[in-house]
Amino acid sequence: MLSFIRCQLTSAVGFTKIRQNLAEIKNIHPIFTRTITMANEGISPQEIEALCQTPDPSTRDFMFQQTMYRIKDPRKSIPFYTGVLGMSLLKQLHFPEMKFSLFFMGYENPAEIPSDEATRTAWAMTRKATLELTYNWGTESDDSSYHNGNSDPRGFGHIGILVRNVDEACARFEQQGVKFIKRPNDGKMKGLAFIQDPDGYWIEIFASNVV
Repeated sequence: MLSFIRCQLTSAVGFTKIRQNLAEIKNIHPIFTRTITMANEGISPQEIEALCQTPDPSTRDFMFQQTMYRIKDPRKSIPFYTGVLGMSLLKQLHFPEMKFSLFFMGYENPAEIPSDEATRTAWAMTRKATLELTYNWGTESDDSSYHNGNSDPRGFGHIGILVRNVDEACARFEQQGVKFIKRPNDGKMKGLAFIQDPDGYWIEIFASNVV
């Protein structure tokens, strides 16, 4: 922010704009005010807060249970999510008539997974924040690929994995040959990383003290 002020001071029109820029900075930086309205953000935090509605009592038992995306080859994806990211296979479902399979992944204690399949299904469907990998049979043999949402037309972005130590996690990923989009010290946002799974989906790697 100080470099921004210095640039204005040394420019040809800097002195005539300082008052205007200081007014803008007051609305941008929390040092100057706790009521922050970011320039070019499109919508203010206050408006966002006003848009939030009180949850209806009927939604009391609702929870975020799964995110689904398609994979081409479970022989690559399952080892990645279990061996690289440390998830467990909570449940697998196969539908021969429609030629597709579902694999539910998550961070649960493998010792707590029920052995009875019917019980396991009900248990898996009540875990929080699971990843549902959908495999359409035969896609591993074609030349197509799935859109990961990070090129035009953009949409889906990434999932995020919380780790204890980003540098240690990324050092291990390096040894395993994981593809990086961003390493912890790359770019302006230090301390977090982005890797890709076998289908090119982005995965953010971050710690609780760096957001």
